Amino acid sequence: MVDLQSMPEDWQRAVAVGAHPDDLEYGAASAVARWTHEGRRVSYLLASRGEAGIAGLPPRECGPTREREQRAAAATVGVDAVEFLDYPDGVIEYGVSLRRDIVAEIRRRRPELVISVNHRETFLGGFQNTADHRNVGLATLDAVRDAANEWVFREQIDAGLSAWGGVRWVAVAGSPQPTHAVDIGRFLDRGVASLEQHRAYLAGLGGHPMSDAAAWLTNIATRAGQRFGGRPAVAFELISF
Repeated sequence: MVDLQSMPEDWQRAVAVGAHPDDLEYGAASAVARWTHEGRRVSYLLASRGEAGIAGLPPRECGPTREREQRAAAATVGVDAVEFLDYPDGVIEYGVSLRRDIVAEIRRRRPELVISVNHRETFLGGFQNTADHRNVGLATLDAVRDAANEWVFREQIDAGLSAWGGVRWVAVAGSPQPTHAVDIGRFLDRGVASLEQHRAYLAGLGGHPMSDAAAWLTNIATRAGQRFGGRPAVAFELISF
C-alpha cells in the first residue's frame, strides 16, 4: 500500500457536508478537533436530520433528538455553526435542488477546504455505501464547481451571495481510495467524545460494533496510521480544484 501524504495546512476556513447526523463523527471529527484547536474555522452542513435513523423511534421524535445530539457532537470538537437542509432521511436524491443548497452554504461561508461524505460505491474495507451518502457526496463535488460560476444559481448572486471559487480541495471522509491523512494522536479522544454525544443513535445500534465509539474509532485511526508513519490518523481522499 502507498503511504498517505499529509493534508495541506495552508487554509483557514472549511465547510463539512454530511448526509445525516453522525456521518462526520464516524469519519472526520478527530481531525476537525485538531483543526479548530489550531484556530481554523469549521462549520457543518447536514442534508437531513437523520429522522429515519433509529429503529423503533418515530421520525417526529427521532429528528429533533438527532439534531440535538449533532449540535452537541459538533460543539465537542469546537464547531458552533451547524445547519440542516431538511432533505428526507433515507431517500435523499441527487439533483439541482441539493446542489443549489450546498452552493449557497459554500458561497456564504467561503471555505478553502470542503470536507465531504463518501460518494463512492463502497467504504474503505469494502462495505457497501448508502444512496444518501453517495448522492450527497456527489452533489458536494458538483456544488464546489457550481459555487465558482457566477451564472449558475444566479438568484443567489442577485440576493447578495457572490460566486466563490476559493475552494482548493475536497477532502472525502471514509473513501476507499484515501490519499492523505491528519495526525490525530492528541485529538482521538475528542473525536470519540464527539461520537459519544449521539447517545440515542448508538443505543439504537444495540450490540453492533459501531456502537462502541472508542473501539471503532481507535481501530480506524490505527489502520490509517499504518500508512502514515504509525501515528493515529484520519484518512481522506483529497481532490484538488
